[in-house]
Amino acid sequence: MSATRDTINDKTRLSADAWAQAALDAIADQGIAGVAVEPLARRLGVTKGSFYWHFSNREALLKRALERWEEQETGVPFQSLENETDPRRRLQRVIREVNTSLRTSRIYQALSAAADDPLIAAFVTRVSTRRIETLRHYYEAVGLSPDNASRWARLTYSVFLGTLQIRRDMPAEWPHTDSTEFSQYIAFLEQALLPDDDAMNPDLAAPAHTGAALTGTLAANTATKS
Repeated sequence: MSATRDTINDKTRLSADAWAQAALDAIADQGIAGVAVEPLARRLGVTKGSFYWHFSNREALLKRALERWEEQETGVPFQSLENETDPRRRLQRVIREVNTSLRTSRIYQALSAAADDPLIAAFVTRVSTRRIETLRHYYEAVGLSPDNASRWARLTYSVFLGTLQIRRDMPAEWPHTDSTEFSQYIAFLEQALLPDDDAMNPDLAAPAHTGAALTGTLAANTATKS
């Protein structure tokens, strides 16, 4: 079979988005170094001709993958949450979904680690800004003032980033996602990161009930183990 025929077959079998998705999968598994043309072609079962039909170089593929990541992290997921009519339930859902997705965590970790690249840094900053703004909107929807909603949004996003850090630096300290301990932790987050009546006071700079919630959770866990 000729090289031309191989290129035509590869073109019809794979789109640019298929290559971009494969690049994101590689980032989740191997970090930015995983975005390499020949290994991706082998992974996809095509020749390099398919790649060059859609992209001029690796940088162009990386940019397309980052655009796809931005859409996946700020577009469709939040659109589905917008359909949730209960503001508190919507917050619980986003807290649970953001903190339970291992793939989301791995990609974000890899991109953050490579943020010295201006292209990657621009996407990471834009995605983080959009996430915090969306969280602020969700906290306003439960009755917080704009300033207080911003504080809670930053807190919730900080918890997400802290989770990524622990998963990366101390994986042995992180409970398995299928474990009861992990389920209890997520349930705690859903409670601790939801404002109570006191938090509706615009003068409060931080959640007043989080410490009490943590104390109660620790006490409950202690009683369960004893």
